[in-house]
Amino acid sequence: MSFLKLGIPSKGRLMDLTISWFAQYGIRIDAFIGSREYSASILGMPKIKVILISASEIPKELAAGRIDLGITGQDLVRENIPMWRETLLELKPLNFGKADLVLAVPKFWVDVESIDDFDAVAINFRRENEFRLRIATKYHNLMRSYLRRMGVADCQLIDSQGATEGAIKNNAAEAIADITSSGRTLKANHLKVIGDKPVLRSQATLYLSYVSKWPLNKCKILENFNSKVSIKNPNLNVKELQV
Repeated sequence: MSFLKLGIPSKGRLMDLTISWFAQYGIRIDAFIGSREYSASILGMPKIKVILISASEIPKELAAGRIDLGITGQDLVRENIPMWRETLLELKPLNFGKADLVLAVPKFWVDVESIDDFDAVAINFRRENEFRLRIATKYHNLMRSYLRRMGVADCQLIDSQGATEGAIKNNAAEAIADITSSGRTLKANHLKVIGDKPVLRSQATLYLSYVSKWPLNKCKILENFNSKVSIKNPNLNVKELQV
C-alpha cells in the first residue's frame, strides 16, 4: 500500500500553527513528543503518514524525495535548496509564520538608510581598513544573491553561530542579515533595517516534492488531500507527476 508522507515542523510555534491550520479544515493531527520518540497521525486519513521533522530539515527531505509534502518557511527552502523550483512546487502559502530577512546596521549610522548608502560605506570601510565590511548571517546564499543583485561588492559574509544580533556588539561584524517577525530584537540591540524592502518576505508554505515517486494510487491520495484543504494550484498537474 502506498502512503503519502507529510513532513511538518516538530516543535515550537510553527508546529502549533501548522496543527491549527489543518484544524480549520476539520483535519485533526495528533502529535506525540516524548523523550525518545516523535510521532503524529491524521485522524481518519490512514493513507497519510505524518512525519515530525525540524523545519530546517524539511527542505532537504523534500529535495531528496524522502517526503512527498512538507510545511516549512520559504526562507529555509530558498536558502538551502539551489534551483529549488526544479525539485519543489509551492502548493499553498499558509498565511502564518511570516517573517522578513533584513539587512541591519547600528542605529548610530545616521547617514545609512538605503542600500546605496550601505554600498558607499562598504567602499570607504574597505579603503580605510584594508578588508571588506563584515555581515554576520546564517543566510549566505540568499544574501550573496541579494548583494550581487544590488551591486554591493565590498563586503564579506561571515557565519553567525549564535545570536546574530549580538555579532556587532561582540565586534565580530559591522552589519547583520537576519530573519525577523516583529523587529523587537533588532531594536533591543540598537539596530535598524536599511532599504525600502526586505531581502525576502517569508511565510510557512506547503511544498510538494517533484523528486518523490508518484504512482497512480499516491496521486489519488494527493488529490483527496488537496480537496480537503482547498488546494487549487494551476501549476500542479497530477497526471504529469505519475510514474
